[in-house]
Amino acid sequence: MFKISAQKLAYSGNADASFLNAREIAFTGNRAEARDTLRLILSKYPNYTDVRTLLAKTYSWDGAYDEARLQFNKITSSDKNNKDVWVAAIKNEIYGKNYSTAIGLSNKALLYLKEDITIIGLKEEAIQAIEKLQRIALSVPELDSTKASVLEPKNSIDISGSIDVFNKVYDPMYLTSISYTLKTKYGSIIPRINYANRFNTSGIQYEVDAYPQFSKKAYMYANYGFSEAGIFPKHRAGAELYVNLPKAMEVSLGARYLNFITSDVYIYTASFGLYSGNYFFSLRPYITPSEGNSFSVSGNILARKYLKDNYNYWGANFSYGYTSDIKQFKSGTTLLAETLLYLETQQLNLEYQFTFRNNPNTLKTMAGVTRQELSFDPGSFFIAGTVGFIYQVKF
Repeated sequence: MFKISAQKLAYSGNADASFLNAREIAFTGNRAEARDTLRLILSKYPNYTDVRTLLAKTYSWDGAYDEARLQFNKITSSDKNNKDVWVAAIKNEIYGKNYSTAIGLSNKALLYLKEDITIIGLKEEAIQAIEKLQRIALSVPELDSTKASVLEPKNSIDISGSIDVFNKVYDPMYLTSISYTLKTKYGSIIPRINYANRFNTSGIQYEVDAYPQFSKKAYMYANYGFSEAGIFPKHRAGAELYVNLPKAMEVSLGARYLNFITSDVYIYTASFGLYSGNYFFSLRPYITPSEGNSFSVSGNILARKYLKDNYNYWGANFSYGYTSDIKQFKSGTTLLAETLLYLETQQLNLEYQFTFRNNPNTLKTMAGVTRQELSFDPGSFFIAGTVGFIYQVKF
């Protein structure tokens, strides 16, 4: 036999007998004691897969999902065809509600265990869990809605701010906003107040967003905004229908309307989104008709990697041409908001959102760079840098 009174002592016992003893101890509930034995065995036999697997499982049973992940990863990095370990590793992420990571592990496991029914089933379980979280976030009516309201904060306040700094011509521009999200059984309603300072001119815009939910597979986005300030459109409106498809895909079709002093602008848009493992990709084009039966085409591509859940992620967004984020510019003393719809523009934005320990609030940080054509000097461009944040308080 062996002694474990000092962890630094070299292991000299019978590994198989010690493993069986540790397993019996773990199953009786003394998992901390079992882990002492298992770690001691691994100090001499680091490649003893059954020992490391049991060690990982005891961590998972005790809710130490990160510790369990480390042990599972040590096995799957070398033993890539061990189905039992892959299954346990994926279940560990599901137990820890790290559903995006579970999907990523499932995809990796399926590279080696082709079309394995168990792995596919776990992947579908994780996908359904993410979809349920999304429905809860939008307060979708479902049979378990009473439990959902207890698990998730119903309302939130968002405070945001950003600054644009230019390499020539323009002074810095500032934008701040505050919004309140009210979640109901019919969907979310979000009133918002935007304040901007551009070219020594300040203004306020009032907006409201709504996300009515029609079913578990279909919901809608609707928006209306109003402002008396010249640095915002007087009226803006939008509507878009979203439909969730099989295989973690989503499509949408919608339109935007902008009312300026001298013109009305209609913009037609659509989107295609795809979840792949713990990644999300979205493609969105914009089509803007103009005079003479012509039109401009622009769009953006979004890529995100989700971390422990759908509230923690980092991402990148590349846009070409007009986007719905109107930033007003001048030619002399005239504000030319609508000219941005037709100017050549490229923009790259990076984002990182995270939650706080024992706190449901989120903080999203953004940084980006824009290359845009000058409205009064076609063919010439300026460079702008943007930094911003969104802090969401949930209650």
